[in-house]
Amino acid sequence: MCLIMIMMRTKMKRMIKNKYIYSSGIQEFIPVRPAIILMLNTLLLSFVLSCSPAPKERGIDSTLTVAPVDTSTLADKLLRFAKTLKGTPYKYGSTNPREGFDCSGFITYVFNHFKIDVPRSSAGFTNEGVPVSLATAQPGDLILFTGTDSTIRTVGHMGIITQVGDSIVFIHSTSGKAYGVTETTLDKYYMGRFVKVIRYI
Repeated sequence: MCLIMIMMRTKMKRMIKNKYIYSSGIQEFIPVRPAIILMLNTLLLSFVLSCSPAPKERGIDSTLTVAPVDTSTLADKLLRFAKTLKGTPYKYGSTNPREGFDCSGFITYVFNHFKIDVPRSSAGFTNEGVPVSLATAQPGDLILFTGTDSTIRTVGHMGIITQVGDSIVFIHSTSGKAYGVTETTLDKYYMGRFVKVIRYI
């Protein structure tokens, strides 16, 4: 259909000369007013344009996928990484996950993974960070305890708080029954050893 219209337009152009149109039926030139010529050209042009593909609508391409924005806080990322180390065995004085961790070795490894410098020993955290109460503690805060002898009120053990609310849970590397990286609820035993909570990040 479009091809026929284009051919008709070409033929009509050949017939229109000097404001006359040739009529093959009566073998003569018939005067044609300029307005009629303009009308015929406009009509043919509309047919030609109707054959052209419609322009694509501009806008958002629905086939594109947009990557979700990561709104995780540093504390969220730190805790996710720390939990991947659960089950790593306890080893005194070690920061090497292939061999094991002691309590501060675990903290050092996790924080250093995010390029955060921390003291190497649990006692080194005694005067670090911002002290916060248990009631206002948040996941990612550090919880400090005495060593196994709770009568000696110096910091000798530590973990990272992973849950608050009805109960506080922390992840740590323990030399106790779990003997490695595990999550523990702040129970009566650990409350007897509790020293303080600090916010380090």
